Amino acid sequence: MKSFSKMLKIEGRLSIRDMNMVIFAIIMPLVILIVLGCIYGNKPAFEGASYSFIEQSFGALSTIAICASGLMGLPILISDYRERKILKKFKVTPVSPGMLLFVHLTIYTIYSLVSIFTLWIFAKEFWGFEMKGSYIIFFGAWVLVLLSILSIGMLVGGVAKNSKQASVIACILYFPMLVFSGATLPYEIMPVQMQKIVNIMPLTQGIKILKCVTLGNELGDIFTSIIVMIIIAVICMVGSIKFFRWE
Repeated sequence: MKSFSKMLKIEGRLSIRDMNMVIFAIIMPLVILIVLGCIYGNKPAFEGASYSFIEQSFGALSTIAICASGLMGLPILISDYRERKILKKFKVTPVSPGMLLFVHLTIYTIYSLVSIFTLWIFAKEFWGFEMKGSYIIFFGAWVLVLLSILSIGMLVGGVAKNSKQASVIACILYFPMLVFSGATLPYEIMPVQMQKIVNIMPLTQGIKILKCVTLGNELGDIFTSIIVMIIIAVICMVGSIKFFRWE
């Protein structure tokens, strides 16, 4: 436990100094929230809606940090550490390379937690955000989305031959999901045909779950999305364990 906390402190500082995750996981979601707040304020999501546009968008905004962590940060970091023989070197130290990976999973989880709490504080203080559903259920759904997306990142980082290949795959996954899954561009304003296309994205299903809980809708409405996210998490976790290469 002492080794874990020490490594978490060191790797955490290095991550903050790099600033990429600070910008894309914490600052960017907050900026998007502020822009949406300035444009829509406390206006209803649509005419006659019992919830505001901000309340409708909160679940989506809470996934931006998860998207940055799991689809961009994690796969590139794993492949880079393997390419530079860092994972191999840790095999001959008292600290296992597995612990190093767990440390970074913890760091990305912390980034995502900081992001969602920051969003919640700003949304509540400036635009009167209210969670229509249960906070406990929302947190459980959020954890499911986090595990699913991080598992995808682990799989990509594990099978990519080098950091360059991991970067290409990460960009192919990250940017389409960031823009078209509903995380930044609201799913509700997309044309019906476009909605059918983006429904194949894992993050789209995760956002549907979080929006449903945020707005207090029946969970039966998103039962398929829950099953999809669980299947993705299981398949990617098993795949990352089976195909992961330390060197």
